[in-house]
Amino acid sequence: MAASVTLTAGALALADVAGAPGVGDPYFPASGNGGYNALHYDVVLKYTPKTQTVAATVTMTARAGHPLRTFNLDFRGPRVTSVTVDGIRAAHTRDAGELVITPAVPLARGEEFTTVVSYTGTPTSIQHGTLGTYGWIKTREGAIVLAEPDGASTWLPVNDHPSDKATYDFTITVPKHLKALANGEPLAPSLEGNWATFRWRQPVAMASYLASVAIGKWEMTHGKVGDITVITAVDPKFKKSLTQVHRRTMRALRWGRTTFGPYPFRTSGAIVDDPRLDYALETQDRPIYGGFVPSEDFVVHELAHQWFGNSVTVRRWKDIWLNEGFATYAEWMYREHRSKKDSAAKTFRSYYRQPAKAPIFQTPPGAPGREQMFGFPVYVRGAMTLHVLRQRVGDAKFRTILKTWAAERQGGHGTTEQFVALSERVSGKKLDKLFQVWLYKKGKPKRGSW
Repeated sequence: MAASVTLTAGALALADVAGAPGVGDPYFPASGNGGYNALHYDVVLKYTPKTQTVAATVTMTARAGHPLRTFNLDFRGPRVTSVTVDGIRAAHTRDAGELVITPAVPLARGEEFTTVVSYTGTPTSIQHGTLGTYGWIKTREGAIVLAEPDGASTWLPVNDHPSDKATYDFTITVPKHLKALANGEPLAPSLEGNWATFRWRQPVAMASYLASVAIGKWEMTHGKVGDITVITAVDPKFKKSLTQVHRRTMRALRWGRTTFGPYPFRTSGAIVDDPRLDYALETQDRPIYGGFVPSEDFVVHELAHQWFGNSVTVRRWKDIWLNEGFATYAEWMYREHRSKKDSAAKTFRSYYRQPAKAPIFQTPPGAPGREQMFGFPVYVRGAMTLHVLRQRVGDAKFRTILKTWAAERQGGHGTTEQFVALSERVSGKKLDKLFQVWLYKKGKPKRGSW
């Protein structure tokens, strides 16, 4: 027994000076890193389309959560050419998607430190059987990044998990015939010789999977919804649809502000690029649509994510229904807003009429597992859960719940347990059985069981 205690103490002592290579998310055990919290990323990147290569320097400012002898960054990108910590060259190794860094001087608990990683080469995308293609994706003219769930590490040395959000600055240099977009607010571009440099600033903390760049020949337009700048860009092949996409975005944004409360960011918009990816992603501020002109439903869905997923972010991937179920139910609510004949109740009934063996009833959306985290049940049965909640508490309190969730957790994180607690607080009703039946039980919920 004594030997066992000594061994455990030794292991704890070692752990106290080495940052963990993951945050312990069972869906993505290698994602994220322990021992520090990222505060800000400054991304300086030059892209050469002819060779598809980047030369980049990424500066991460972070705070140590405990003494650190070593720490990790998630990075599956090109060859690293140098690493410094607080201006001093640091030793580093690569190991299965991890960049392991050993500072010349160990870091103290609570210390703010700066890590600079330079790299060069060709980033690649991730091909996954159920999640599709994501990460750094080559396009006809340039490149685009869609990184959910763990694709940020294909192009950034980063703490790649939504539990650790940070602010970002982007400085992107491309051939002068191209333009580079990114998250946040545009700053003044500059031109030097045959190269143009575009600068973007994201002052609101952002999960790494929402960070993006989009390089191409863009047709662009600008607008305003209140004090929110709306920037819409499309690949030239979609030039005729630019105005349509822009107007749909503006309409959905106005409706979202009324329905969910103040918009949580300073800019909004849309990006439509050429690769036919068959999905869209709610990249912060400006969702990206992969190779298609988005319908009204698509636009509403991705903009709803700006409140539910981007501003209020899941702390663990298991709770992904808080993103997708909410955005899907936003579609139902918007249709109801546009036409009383197309009510959310009608949509709910159309799904509930499906047989018990239907796919939407086979996967509990509150614990779908990694392979089904973007499956149909997470979206649709997640939305059905919200409709059942709305029926139980009434329209007024349901809308108060949505607005309160978005307001009280703006810029932070939320879990299913916290959403259940909020719903009970606002409604004054006991709702644990409702959520248990709809989120965690396999099979078609029977009427009267919740």
